Amino acid sequence: MDLESISEATSGAIGSLLSTTILYPLDTCKTRYQADVRANDQAKYRNLSDVFWEAISTRQVLSLYQGLETKNLQSFISQFVYFYGYSYFKRIYLETSGSKSIGTTANLILAAAAGACTAIATQPLDTASSRMQTTAFGKSKGLWKTLTEGTWSDAFDGLGISLLLTANPAIQYTVFDQLKQRVLKRKQDKPTKGSSPEALSAFSAFVLGAVSKTVATVLTYPAIRCKVMIQAAGPDDDDKTKEARPKIRKTIPGTLNSIWKREGIPGFFKGLHAQILKTVLSSALLLMIKEKISTTTWVLILAIRRYLFLTRGRVKNA
Repeated sequence: MDLESISEATSGAIGSLLSTTILYPLDTCKTRYQADVRANDQAKYRNLSDVFWEAISTRQVLSLYQGLETKNLQSFISQFVYFYGYSYFKRIYLETSGSKSIGTTANLILAAAAGACTAIATQPLDTASSRMQTTAFGKSKGLWKTLTEGTWSDAFDGLGISLLLTANPAIQYTVFDQLKQRVLKRKQDKPTKGSSPEALSAFSAFVLGAVSKTVATVLTYPAIRCKVMIQAAGPDDDDKTKEARPKIRKTIPGTLNSIWKREGIPGFFKGLHAQILKTVLSSALLLMIKEKISTTTWVLILAIRRYLFLTRGRVKNA
């Protein structure tokens, strides 16, 4: 059993769980704002804050947390699968290649492979959470009912874009690596006493991480919004109306065309500021929490392994 991969996956999943819960109201507002596609004079939400004020005016503030359980489940599983997959692929690569380190290209391929596995494994949960968030306040349904409303293929709405968006961390890593090399080169040109030119400070790493994530988000944002719109819940109709009207399947070309006709080029970047704010804060919280609990997680896993080993020995002796 690969305990190191399990430790990385567990700490990453716990960090994701906590960061998702803390930022969930912002995520709900962002998702509802992104899913609203209408002409400017007919838009339900003109600003991100309009979603929040709607929840307050309708006395549905707690509805900002609708779908939280599903989102946490999806977030926990996705981060566990991603960190485990990446750690596992990395170990296999090092063993087969005989290298002591991984180059940039190989790292990007491993990250993309782990991301693809994650997208496929958690797509139904991702679709369900988006539908719950975009359902009218106070009318959200449970996970099972949300998934079983349509066909099995409906649960995988947006899978193609999800696989495409595995390029997001690849872009982020590439930008981060390039910026890191420039910063370290400047440190080597101007060495300071008491600091190593080969390592970034915590603050520098945070800033570079935020900048690189922002660049990756901007470049892939049209695909991000298209994915939200494909997965979003339909109009708020009663059950009889829904049964009488056949469901129109959303496609990538159709969604992009809808944005273009109703909102123009700016529509492809509607909600970008909210996406950047949520993504940067979430990434920062995730990494911070993961680093804080990774050592504790490793110790607990070793303790559990030792306990199981001793228990098995006693059973055999008995």
